[in-house]
Amino acid sequence: MKYSFLVFAITLALSCPSSLTFTLLPKSQRCFSFSPLHMADTSNRAVVTRLPDSAVEIQIPVPGSATKAAYEKVAAELSKTIAVPGFRKGSKIPPQVLEQAMSAKGGRNALKVQAINELLRELVEPTLKQENLDPIGQATLLTPAETLAETYVPGQDITLPVRCDVWPEIKFSGPYTGLKGSYTRKPFNQEKLEKALFDLKERYAKLEAIEDASYALQMGDACTVNMEGYMGNGDGSKGEPLPNAASGDNVEVILGPGRYMEGLVEGLVGAKVGETRTVSVAFPEKLRDKSLAGKKAIFDVEVLQVAKRVVPELTDEFAAQVKAGLTKETLLRELRKAIDEEDAKEFLPARNKALGEALSKIVEVDVPDTLVTNQAREKFAVMMADMRDNGVADAEIKRQINPENFAKYKEIVKDDIIRDFKVSMATDEIGRLEGITVPDYQVEEQMQSIQKDMQKGEEYDENMIRARVQATLERQAVMNWLAEKADLEVIEKTEEQFDADLMEKLAQESLEREQTLAAKKVDETATQAPQTGKKLEDMTLEEKAFQALVDAGAVKPNDDPNSPDYDHSTDNEIAS
Repeated sequence: MKYSFLVFAITLALSCPSSLTFTLLPKSQRCFSFSPLHMADTSNRAVVTRLPDSAVEIQIPVPGSATKAAYEKVAAELSKTIAVPGFRKGSKIPPQVLEQAMSAKGGRNALKVQAINELLRELVEPTLKQENLDPIGQATLLTPAETLAETYVPGQDITLPVRCDVWPEIKFSGPYTGLKGSYTRKPFNQEKLEKALFDLKERYAKLEAIEDASYALQMGDACTVNMEGYMGNGDGSKGEPLPNAASGDNVEVILGPGRYMEGLVEGLVGAKVGETRTVSVAFPEKLRDKSLAGKKAIFDVEVLQVAKRVVPELTDEFAAQVKAGLTKETLLRELRKAIDEEDAKEFLPARNKALGEALSKIVEVDVPDTLVTNQAREKFAVMMADMRDNGVADAEIKRQINPENFAKYKEIVKDDIIRDFKVSMATDEIGRLEGITVPDYQVEEQMQSIQKDMQKGEEYDENMIRARVQATLERQAVMNWLAEKADLEVIEKTEEQFDADLMEKLAQESLEREQTLAAKKVDETATQAPQTGKKLEDMTLEEKAFQALVDAGAVKPNDDPNSPDYDHSTDNEIAS
């Protein structure tokens, strides 16, 4: 959300004035609008020719009634703004007079050109709808409007030759069940299982009263006590009495580590029925009552009763007590499944990546360049916003926003965008075919979370955000469905192995870079960042990240703005 304005500004700066940016939503959520100017003759259909990369060429027949209506419309609008000698401003001016006035200003056939562009805007979408095609981006004339205007006669039929990217059709070259792949995750957390089992058994522990008055309490026992507390003075003596909430009668205490405030359990070990012990304790730092948090206290504790706690063994009888029908094995299985599913959430991106790579190999779809360009613009804008957040000056960011740098960046991310689009479109189609949906309450929960994180008063398009949230949740549901039916190899590695592999990779890459620099016999300035003048080892993380973008060719280095010879005259200009 914090990127919204900057991302929009950058995307706009990288776009042509006439280009349109489309949100990539599932086909079911895309819609069309119609205009009263659409007067196409349905008996004379357009001729559609399929082109590579999910584009089409359309020969749109326009009846004379529509050419006349478009010409008269632009003439009427122009009459409201143009000043022509002999006519009052805003009065109706004959089209021929307007044409002559425009021609005198160098705009030969300007009125006809505007009429042709008006027809293009009004007729393309309905024509595509009639042909069951979904447009992406803006349609363009294959013959320039200025050329068509030479033979344009209002009231006579005309054919508009148009090219437009359209939403592609998808095909699967193989079954999408049984996808094969592999991903890495941490091994099953055995310690967490043992802790869960320990807590479960503790919950079902039973007490057996001890009648022997000479019995001394041991760790693991339970007792009933009266407690009276005082604040602790610096010299270890009793201070003011504690609030009633911190003391109490007939309090059950289980002698186990970490259960209560530090010192209480340890002070009761060895105590007998009828004995009163003075115990020094320390309240936890994170105690909800901040007046007691972290403070020292002294309790007089009178032991009333003692009991032996009997913790059940893991047996079929115990499992059935937890839940009817469970056995020892099925209880363990359910615990393992619950723990593993919780831990596995951390590795969903890795699992989904493996599924996506396998899915993209069986998806046949032509990806329009319009989609690639629009997605690259968004990614480029987010990258620039991240650089700004990391401290890169606005003047430097502005200098990087130009068509040349964007073209380089687009080429770098093109393959990833195409793969991601294929996977997104495939998951949407699988969701449709298999009837996979998400309940409304899940969408509402996500929307509430987004709204909670937004800054007060920040404006946003709720319908667009809701559609994206729903699409994301539905795609995740499809991924879960595919995972259940996939043949994925899970490679388990410990954290130490993860770190070792990463360090080895980084060290190898660093060595290769050094060898390459040495082989090329670069001078000392080659070890300095073009924008900072610092050596690599002296750069901050943000500066290293920017240098990586320069090395990858994603951004073009410029002169040092701190140099006395630097020209600052263009600092406030944004490249278009």
